[in-house]
Amino acid sequence: MEHKSKVTIHDIAQKLNITASTVSRALHNNPRISEATRKAVHKAARQMNYQPNNIAAALRHGRSHIIGIIVPTADRAFFASVVRGIEEVANKLDYKVIICQSYDNYEKEIQTIDALLSARVDGIIASIGKNTEVFDHYKKIQQEGIPLVLFDRTTDLLEVSQVMIDDYLGAYQVVEHLVQQGCRRIAHFTSPRKVSIFKERLRGYADALKDNGIAYDEELVVKSNLQLEDGRESMQQLLQLRHRPDAVFSASDYGAMGAMQVLKENKIKIPEEVALAGFSNEPFTCFTDPALTTVDQFSLTMGKRTAQLFFEHLKADDRKPLPQKIVLKPELIVRESSLRIKPPAAGHI
Repeated sequence: MEHKSKVTIHDIAQKLNITASTVSRALHNNPRISEATRKAVHKAARQMNYQPNNIAAALRHGRSHIIGIIVPTADRAFFASVVRGIEEVANKLDYKVIICQSYDNYEKEIQTIDALLSARVDGIIASIGKNTEVFDHYKKIQQEGIPLVLFDRTTDLLEVSQVMIDDYLGAYQVVEHLVQQGCRRIAHFTSPRKVSIFKERLRGYADALKDNGIAYDEELVVKSNLQLEDGRESMQQLLQLRHRPDAVFSASDYGAMGAMQVLKENKIKIPEEVALAGFSNEPFTCFTDPALTTVDQFSLTMGKRTAQLFFEHLKADDRKPLPQKIVLKPELIVRESSLRIKPPAAGHI
């Protein structure tokens, strides 16, 4: 099969009997080009299926007006909402985004960064994969002299700007709430990975127990990948204990959902026998039965703040601004899955 050559501005110029420089200016809506010529050029470009060479343009002008975004997975409401926030800011500044998924795979993350750098993106915004423990590929971005901003899953091993929520505070608030509901044997689902968010949520859990006079019990802390099936297996493990927990706080809503399924299958009442809480405020959490207590991470706000910080660095050019850490305050969303003590009805004391 014969390969069809790509249409260039020279082809458009030949078709309209004008110069290539005129075509280029018209495509960029240069006011020096008449409206009639601009319309004719844009129409011919559409008809001939002209696609601009962004890499060549980046080499000529030093900017591609494209940002690379790396997320572990795009089908999670949290990451999709962060990307939406980034795009809202970027689009207003006439920037486009390329969204890439690492699937929490270290090698895939390396390949993705190499591909984005080859595409001459103006910078990269990323959330680190669960399995990433070496950060040479991220240092490569910095060595290229383009902005790198991390969000949600970050690391202090890189001197880079970060946007996150206060995971420690969110976890602390959950455990404090469960204690206030009369729970004393509170289990926690966490991850064995060295990702900052899970370490901070575990630290918040442990400190809240300590501050409420409850001993930290290693057998109540279950490590997994925090997916739905992991939550099921972790809950089944806890039910085998001689003294089962009276509450479970999962570092992810998916893990909490798996636990809820197992508790229901075993006819264990939620929250009367076992209270449940998750983390992230995924959309499904308000539709479960009972609705799931969780922590709102303000993902849309996180996306906007991340993009704003990125563009601050982009404008700085060679001045190399100092790394900034923006920490958003989370909000505990209390729902029926943990509400053992019902609030008094209005008008009653």
